[in-house]
Amino acid sequence: MRLSEFMLTNRERILSEWVAFARSCLPTADGMDLAMLRDHASEMLDTIAKDLNTTQTRSEQADKSEGKSDADSDPRTPDTAAQSHGAARAESGFSVEQMVSEYRALRASVTRLWIDTAGELTRKDLDDLVRVNEAIDQALAESTARFTQDLDQSKEMFLAMLGHDLRTPLGAIIGWAHIMVQAKDLPDALLKKASQILNSGQRMNTLVGDLLDFTRSRLGRGIPIVRAEMDIARVCRQSVGEIAALYPQRVVNFEATGDVRGQWDSARISQAFLNVLNNAIQHGSDNTPVNVEIRGAADEVSIAVHNLGPVIASQDLDKIFDPMHRIEGDRPVAPRSNLGLGLYITDRIVAAHGGTIDVNSSEANGTTFIIHLPKRTRTAA
Repeated sequence: MRLSEFMLTNRERILSEWVAFARSCLPTADGMDLAMLRDHASEMLDTIAKDLNTTQTRSEQADKSEGKSDADSDPRTPDTAAQSHGAARAESGFSVEQMVSEYRALRASVTRLWIDTAGELTRKDLDDLVRVNEAIDQALAESTARFTQDLDQSKEMFLAMLGHDLRTPLGAIIGWAHIMVQAKDLPDALLKKASQILNSGQRMNTLVGDLLDFTRSRLGRGIPIVRAEMDIARVCRQSVGEIAALYPQRVVNFEATGDVRGQWDSARISQAFLNVLNNAIQHGSDNTPVNVEIRGAADEVSIAVHNLGPVIASQDLDKIFDPMHRIEGDRPVAPRSNLGLGLYITDRIVAAHGGTIDVNSSEANGTTFIIHLPKRTRTAA
């Protein structure tokens, strides 16, 4: 009896051993019924048996070993049994380690039962065992990819819903704090507390905004922009004024030359520029100015923000626009007032405008962030 026939004939024995393993080793499985524990396993046995009965060339075997035969994640393509299994395990609360253990148990059960039944193995039997291991590895790769994809998406959906739901109560807090701050008959002690509430509420509102932008970009929607004709120097100059009010002890030099008008999203450009400028203020030397230079060319505008101070390490330069990445360096770090999303969101805003952002940092020249923005939407040739 060939291994493919053995697997189908002894399906129940194999599945029973697999279910017993799941019940004994996987805490999450305690509350599952038999049907849930057998989820998709019978289908996978059918798939593996069918694979064994299909002629395979050396080239096809090599492709399978390199993952080139794995099912893709295109939502228009029906899921394989392994992909459905990964999705179900993610929804059921399994960890990826527990799901991998299931496949290890399936592999061990098939191999042991087959060897016990077959006795002395022939060359064909060994070839079948190799094919079974290849098929199980492929199923494991498909399950793991789908498990990870669904888990990441559920986390990001949770963050998106959390951020959205926080907006309403935050709006009420900020609104009432504004009213209290503007009240003329409020005692000084209460006025100070109201100002603190307003500042804290506005800071939290910024964090929520960053969180929503992060989830939009990660869920594939990108950061939304609405283009309109604008003077980018005027918008950036206003942002410099905001920073000057927050950090009166710091000097920010501003210079704009050339034609700096174009079609961009004013609010988003201000957000991106403020993120870069804030980064320069926070990480630059307190005793040296931050320099902002805006240059208008025929088809694009560049915005350079330069500061002296601690050099950004090469390992940080490679990841500086990654989400949640923070540069601490050797300087004392203030209490964290952000999520480490500022530069990531800046990168996404610039990309949404069809632009690029680069950074270079050295002891001799300091640190410079340069944003390049096309003045108009670039159309394909």
